[in-house]
Amino acid sequence: MGRRRRPMRVERPTLIYDGECGFCRRCVALVQRADRGHRLDVVPFQDQERVARFGIPLPALAAAMHLVLPPPDGRVLAGADAAPEILRLLPRWRWLAGVFRVPGVRPVARRMYGWIARQRRCLVRGYAVR
Repeated sequence: MGRRRRPMRVERPTLIYDGECGFCRRCVALVQRADRGHRLDVVPFQDQERVARFGIPLPALAAAMHLVLPPPDGRVLAGADAAPEILRLLPRWRWLAGVFRVPGVRPVARRMYGWIARQRRCLVRGYAVR
């Protein structure tokens, strides 16, 4: 029986995104400009050496962005569920995180994120992402 690689210990919140998706790259660039305190690491999921340490399957990474939070939290949030936490990390945008507490906003955000994610086209190790 093979041993699973232990997930990497995260020092700062790490955003894993699709580095081949133009929309994703623009969104990450916007987040990086707003992250003046360098609270967030960003890694394209195509950087297999770095992302392998997180223990997240490649098809999941290809389907949605992931935010890996450092201990003691340690959560891994994907897609629209990562958005409010990313906003909380950015002082000028922190107030927008509260919008996700309004009833009905999260389900709508998840649907919108899913629709956007399906619009991009890429091929990752034989897994079509649509």
